[in-house]
Order: sequence, then structure tokens, then C-alpha cells
Amino acid sequence: MDEFPIKENSIEVSGKRLFIRLTAPKEQPPKLSVLLLHGIRFSSANWFTIKTLEVLADNGYHAVAIDLPGYGESKMTTTTDKVGELVPASFLKEVCEALHLEQVVLISPSMSGMYSLPFVFEYPSMVKAFIPVAPICTNMFTPEQYASLQVPSLIVYGDQDAQLGKQSFDSLKNLANHKVMVMKGAGHACYLDRPEEWNQALLKYLQSLV
Repeated sequence: MDEFPIKENSIEVSGKRLFIRLTAPKEQPPKLSVLLLHGIRFSSANWFTIKTLEVLADNGYHAVAIDLPGYGESKMTTTTDKVGELVPASFLKEVCEALHLEQVVLISPSMSGMYSLPFVFEYPSMVKAFIPVAPICTNMFTPEQYASLQVPSLIVYGDQDAQLGKQSFDSLKNLANHKVMVMKGAGHACYLDRPEEWNQALLKYLQSLV
């Protein structure tokens, strides 16, 4: 595998500084841009540790992992957002604009569903594809709303995630244009339990979008 530098930087969104990790292929225009969010106990560091950022760049993708307000290296950034309450779609829109990303593949595990779902529903033209990984807040939208969303989606969850995995799937299965990946033997943070399987499945799905 070639070496691709993973840069650390920050962006300003609504007056708040947010930490990011980003990488891209060296000598070719990226095939797609991938924006990676994270769960409540995690941060962008996880995508570095399990080599998702490295694998994406090595295969021709521009990848940005963000530390959401109050987490990781953005932990000093204050937020009034409460876990389990939907965050206005304008937040991720501003993130994409700050990163100069017109369209993204959005990866959204667990807690980050409170950010990703409003964005996907309100700004579907900015989402090349949606990859929810057992996100929260899925029950805040109706089956009809999911059925009306045409964004290509890959629903991911671990078969040992007895709560959020199955609960979120019951809602997300109504998405009009979706595929499903169940990671056997994996729990809620299934990408951490089986990182190599996750990275390879992600690459396979991204290739289908190119």
C-alpha cells in the first residue's frame, strides 16, 4: 500500500472550530469525496486507527473525518445540541461548504444520526450516497419519508447489536434505494470489531457508485 499523508486541520462552522483529519490520492483527481462522522464514545481518530482513511486515499478517494462539537479534538467547542435531538440540517451543509465539498458519501454511525438524517432529507442533492451504521434518531422519520428518499444507501449493522442495529434497520429498510450489509459476529461499533471486513465492503460499495 502506498503512503498517503493524513493531515490534521480545522474548519470554522457557525463560529465554532472543528477538528478534521483528511487525506486524498496524490496524483489523480479523487473519484468521490467521503465524509465520516462518529459515535458518542468515539472521534475521527477511529477512522485513522482502523486505516479507513488510508484505505480510501489508497484507492482514489478524498476522505474527511470530523470531530463533532464536544468530541475528540473538538471537545472544547461548546454545543447546545442534546444527544437524541435532531440537529438542523444546515450544520452539515456548512461543514460541506467549509470543506468545499459539493457532494459527499456520508458515513454516519450511532450518535451521528442526529446530524446526518436531517441533512440527508433536506439536502439530498448534496449526498452522493448515505452509509448509516446503526444510527440513532431513525424513528423520528416516517416510512413514507424514507420511501421518498432516492439517495443510494448502504445500511450497515452488526448482528450482535441487539438494540440500535435492529431498531434502526426497521426504519432504514424503507429507504427507496438501499443495500444491506450485516456484519456477522460484530456489535454496535461493527467497523471496530471487524475493520478489515468493513474497509473492503466500503470500497466495494464505493466502486459501485463511480
